[in-house]
Amino acid sequence: MRYFYYPGCSMSSSALEYDVSTKAVLGELGAEVVEVEDWTCCGASTAETVSFLLSLVLPARNLALAERMDGDGDFLVGCSACYTNHCKVGEHVKRDPRLLDKINAALSIEHLTYTGKVRVRHLLDVLANDFGPEAIAARVKRSLSALSVAPYYGCQIVRPYGLCDDSEYPTTMDEVLAATGAEVFPYAMKVKCCGGVLMTTKKDVALRLVGGLLQAAKGADCIVTVCPLCQMNLEAYQGDVSRYMGEDLHIPVLYLPQLLGLAFDLPREKLKLERNMASPRPVLDKLA
Repeated sequence: MRYFYYPGCSMSSSALEYDVSTKAVLGELGAEVVEVEDWTCCGASTAETVSFLLSLVLPARNLALAERMDGDGDFLVGCSACYTNHCKVGEHVKRDPRLLDKINAALSIEHLTYTGKVRVRHLLDVLANDFGPEAIAARVKRSLSALSVAPYYGCQIVRPYGLCDDSEYPTTMDEVLAATGAEVFPYAMKVKCCGGVLMTTKKDVALRLVGGLLQAAKGADCIVTVCPLCQMNLEAYQGDVSRYMGEDLHIPVLYLPQLLGLAFDLPREKLKLERNMASPRPVLDKLA
């Protein structure tokens, strides 16, 4: 299977461990991953405050670049915010076909054309549906049966465009985790918002939201995420959240491909666990 890979800003910088482990796990599963040439920022959550058209043109540019690459393949995204931004281009064009002309007028300065022929896919969707639990289980070299893992989907990959899964209680990640032998922790907060960028604007609100997520994971050995912003909020502020909530809420937080990489017994340099802000040592000790 071939994918046009869009790492986005976070996965090429602050979340490099997500990028490296994603490519390592997909390679182990036999996928061909080709990075989109000359990709740029998709506008994250800020472009639309400046211009609605700009918020469509930025991701459309990346999709147009993928469309002109050789061969067939889906457009693969790991960041949930990037996934939502790239999905919304096609959704808005379907509702208002006149937008396509406006988008392509803006792209014409680079001699690019967006047609919508490339399908946008999230990493979790690809792992769960293109490969599936059976293929993942077949590559497990180290059972994770010693671990209880809380799957945290976040809100952007299930709403508004979403995976082929239940938007309130999805199970795709649960099934992928179960294939490693891990116990899937009954995590009722799996699609609740972490507050996103509220951590920089209304920190007390974000601390309360993250606190609820960490409290609900008590009893699990780790939380697993598929979004760099969710990962940042859940990892980087555990000290602040613990003080705010009045209890110790420290817990390892891993990206899904990092955990899969442990199950596949991939070399540690391909998982970049040393970059995780919440120490993964308790997880590694349980697997020793």
